[in-house]
Amino acid sequence: MTAESQRRRAFWQILLFSAGLLVLTVISAGSVYLVNKARDDSKWVVHTIEVENQINALLLEIRRAESGARGYLLTQGAGFKVDHEKAVAAIVPSLDRLTRLIGDNPAQRESIEKLSAAIETRLGQFAQEMDFIRQGEPEKATALVREIASTDATAAIGKVATGMIEEEERLFRLRTANSDRSQSLAASMTGIGSGLVVLLALISIWLVRRSAMARDEAEARLRDANVNLEAIVDERTADLREANNEIQRFAYIVSHDLRSPLVNIMGFTSELEELGGDIFRRIGGLTHAAAGGPPPAAGEIALEGPDQQLSADFSEALGFIKSSIAKMDRLISAILNLTREGRREFQPEKIDTRELIEAIVSTLAHQAVEAQAEIQVAPLPNLVSDRLALEQIFSNLIDNAIKYLRPGVPGEIRIGGRTKLGYAIFAISDNGRGIDAKDHQRIFDLFRRAGTQDKPGQGIGLAHVRALVRRLGGTMSVSSELNAGSTFTITLPITWNASNRNADQ
Repeated sequence: MTAESQRRRAFWQILLFSAGLLVLTVISAGSVYLVNKARDDSKWVVHTIEVENQINALLLEIRRAESGARGYLLTQGAGFKVDHEKAVAAIVPSLDRLTRLIGDNPAQRESIEKLSAAIETRLGQFAQEMDFIRQGEPEKATALVREIASTDATAAIGKVATGMIEEEERLFRLRTANSDRSQSLAASMTGIGSGLVVLLALISIWLVRRSAMARDEAEARLRDANVNLEAIVDERTADLREANNEIQRFAYIVSHDLRSPLVNIMGFTSELEELGGDIFRRIGGLTHAAAGGPPPAAGEIALEGPDQQLSADFSEALGFIKSSIAKMDRLISAILNLTREGRREFQPEKIDTRELIEAIVSTLAHQAVEAQAEIQVAPLPNLVSDRLALEQIFSNLIDNAIKYLRPGVPGEIRIGGRTKLGYAIFAISDNGRGIDAKDHQRIFDLFRRAGTQDKPGQGIGLAHVRALVRRLGGTMSVSSELNAGSTFTITLPITWNASNRNADQ
């Protein structure tokens, strides 16, 4: 799968996720709004029914009051009186409740005022009828009933109530239509939203299946590549191992063969030095004989003027040759040591690292005292590794820390360690002269040195140390500034796999 395909797939996945989130948000918000609206519309429908029922209940109470009054007037029965009084008592509370229910409708408020006035008038007439009957004047009560019938007060109440009922019927139809519309919209939105969710789910399933197929194809290609890669790695490893062995053999042969002519040069240089002494003694003797002076004593070279200068130049040239031969001999010896170390197979064993470093420090105690250096060894993690390699690594680093301290400044060398994720991390710090940042990599190169060359050495130590650290499966780094000291950090596996690492060399 190309990077462009991955970016395109990631774009569509993000777009699909965003679309799904947007659809769910819109559906949720719309559903909440429509459900609330449908609930409100249903509440108003119920409210309309309650108002209509309350109007009918009020009319029913008025009719009960009239029936009770008529029955009591005709029969003087106590039961009719009780029914009349209960009906009259229920009229006012029923009217108050109706007034509260229609408070939201201005048109109904006007009608309730007319209805209240008519009901108040009718209640007054009921009271007069009952008073005439109680006073034993039923004739007056009957006349009053006829008068009320002629004024048609009850018909006025019924007319106003009928108008109010018609208004509530109109509101009922309107509010029912609104409620039905809200419910229909809610159902439509739910259906549309469900369809979109199903569609997005199908698209998601399709994309997931497509991604799974692409992943399976990529895994198959990766497995094939890994098989080929393992074969290539094995082949390259074998080539590198052979090349490494060939380089080591070549270095050993070259170093060994260089030593033979170097020995000859050293021998002929010694003979040339003796021959030069004989030549300059003879020159001195001939000079004195020509001048008529006494011959020089045996073994004495008596030269004057140009001959003396020529002898000094000859001795200086021989000194340069001999120092160069000695330096070349040391370099050849170092190369031979490196090739021998490279061929040596490491033998892992359990090592008390603190004990090993304290032993190294004790062997360097004399140099530390001369340099006025104090070496502090902190608790260190133990290792399973090659003892000789560790001795060479830490010996070289501690010796360098002592060697490159600043003159006149008491030396402080600290050796500490810790563990992390199966590795031991060692730090060798000092307050010495430090290393310039541009030389941090240079010091690890073979035969390369940094800073003032006022200490003996061939520029091999740190290169050899880094090679050993790498063979042990670790890493090495330096942190340093001029006149601010140095810290060499070494990371080594706590348990070294000897078979694998030796096989790689």
